[in-house]
Amino acid sequence: MRIAQIGFYRDAADRAPEELLSAWPTLVDVAQSVTTAGAHVSVIQSSGHSRHIRRDGVDYHFLPLPRSRRQLPARQALATLMAEIAPDVLHVHGLGFPREVRLMAQLLPGAPILLQDHASRPPRWWRRSAWGRCGRAVAGVAFCSRQQAQPFIEAGVLEPDTAVYEIPESTSRFQPGDAAAARAAARVSGEPLLLWVGHLDPNKDPLTVLEGVALAARVLPGLELWCCFGNTELLRRMRRRIRSDPLLESRTHLLGRVSHSRVEQLMRAADAYVSGSHREGSGYALIEALACGLAPVVTNIPSFRALTGAGAVGQLWQPGDPASLCSALLAMARGRGAQTRAAVRAHFERELSHEALGRKLVAAYEDLLRRSAPPASEPHLMPRRRGAA
Repeated sequence: MRIAQIGFYRDAADRAPEELLSAWPTLVDVAQSVTTAGAHVSVIQSSGHSRHIRRDGVDYHFLPLPRSRRQLPARQALATLMAEIAPDVLHVHGLGFPREVRLMAQLLPGAPILLQDHASRPPRWWRRSAWGRCGRAVAGVAFCSRQQAQPFIEAGVLEPDTAVYEIPESTSRFQPGDAAAARAAARVSGEPLLLWVGHLDPNKDPLTVLEGVALAARVLPGLELWCCFGNTELLRRMRRRIRSDPLLESRTHLLGRVSHSRVEQLMRAADAYVSGSHREGSGYALIEALACGLAPVVTNIPSFRALTGAGAVGQLWQPGDPASLCSALLAMARGRGAQTRAAVRAHFERELSHEALGRKLVAAYEDLLRRSAPPASEPHLMPRRRGAA
């Protein structure tokens, strides 16, 4: 089975293809997971560069991709490449490229198209007709949780009979490690030690997390919260809130942006990963935490329910509700529903590892090919000869 995984999103910095393969791990991980499951994968990535790289059994094609049929040179280059690859299934990353998807359907009318959600939202009403035309060309859509497809169906941009597959956006190469050694190396502490990894923005809702931690700290005097973050939109408000409460001031550590390897080290050191997100496509940091065997204490939203097996590992709490977070933290600290690191990692292996992601994607591809296959023709019935019995 030949698969073309297509990314229409263009890197704003126009980095060289070799850089993107390092900077965008999902680009590599999703492709390699499918290769591991036995399919041949060609990645076609929109780029200001034109280059072919073969790595670990995957062909990566970087080239300018057309946004409409009027871009004839780019269209012709893509058509030529598609003729060479001859994919059985087109796997398009992102739901925000309706014109490009329709163009792909024109170039390869016989290949079913699978769209992979990456935290998209249904379009505004004035763009829904274009999305609806795209939706009619799509055979299937992958969301982390099936529930995430419903707003798109209700908006009329996906057909009600479009196949929906529950598949996470990516996986992780993180590994568990010795917690005591990781704490010593990272110079962190806490009983329990909580880790936050995410932007400081309203959707991630770090202020609610602070309120929940403040409540829990009254019962758990050894609790400490360590925060890694990039976006700093709410940093000033967080600092004001931390300074206003001695319990928070002595137990909250704002680390800022840290390297990816340090995130892995901190996840090995921590007792729980905490998130306050109101909405996520999947949750890369949560996937990484599960890869390290780190128990999650995360919000009860569709993608997090899917990633944790409806709370089979970790604790779920209600978004925006500090008391709910406090209860989840206390339940975790008191061992109610607690899982060992080995149990959390086992869940990751079953559901989120490279092998698991590959199996799920290949199963979706195979299902799309079955659905798109023409029905078997009825056997030709010869007319009876007159007088035959």
